[in-house]
Amino acid sequence: MIMELAETFAWRGRTVRWQRLGAGPPVVFCHGTPWSSWLWRPYAEALAAEFSTYLWDMPGYGSSSKHPEHRVSLDVQGELLADLIDFWGLDRPHVVAHDYGGAVSLRATQLHGARYASLALVDVVALAPWGSPFFRLVGEHPDLFPQLPPSVHEGALRSYLGTASHHGLTPEQESALAGPWLGAEGQAAFYRQIAQADQSYTDEIEPRYGELDLPVSIIWGAQDRWIPVDRAHRLAELIPGARLEVIDGADHLIQLDQPVRLATSLHRWLTRQP
Repeated sequence: MIMELAETFAWRGRTVRWQRLGAGPPVVFCHGTPWSSWLWRPYAEALAAEFSTYLWDMPGYGSSSKHPEHRVSLDVQGELLADLIDFWGLDRPHVVAHDYGGAVSLRATQLHGARYASLALVDVVALAPWGSPFFRLVGEHPDLFPQLPPSVHEGALRSYLGTASHHGLTPEQESALAGPWLGAEGQAAFYRQIAQADQSYTDEIEPRYGELDLPVSIIWGAQDRWIPVDRAHRLAELIPGARLEVIDGADHLIQLDQPVRLATSLHRWLTRQP
């Protein structure tokens, strides 16, 4: 069962769904694509005994609004995250980011003034090159894919999601991940966010990673086929003092492939921060 995010934040015509759990130092979780806050919910629930944890779905994803006239690109999401942290009234939260959430959180702090106590980057989009052949194909035919028969779209979607797991998805996991992208609205939103993917949004900030002045942990799945582990080593070299941990037996969906090791790593990291 997928639990609905209980709260809403109105931002430039968009409706952002979010939820806070627990009490203590704030930890903000950022999901990526084509995911949602569902991936982070078990971690947020587990940490809620010691922290105030914040879950949110980016506009165009999960349970947040998916209006076709609203852009969902990384520049928009980075600006939104900075405003969302301000809306929550948080002073230097810890941030845990996965996939696109890495670029979003990095843009929010480097371009839009968001300030963090620490940043954990988990198999993130941050360095060129990125974007799979599937992304490029959709980008070349932005009007074609939304018109696929729903059954064809669902089959392609489920197959695509499965390539992100080292151990394979259970039927329940696959359905939870695919659900927001089904139906007419979901199908259109799925291809819209891919069509708006643009490497220029990480190219813009990549030269500034050396300016980051906060504790950074980089955690990566050793078998990540979507963003190979060499990116983790490159990122660790670019960010001063970054801590790197590579977890074996995990593909891009490290949250599902190695939940105990990832949870232990995040808890160890967060409890060591001042």
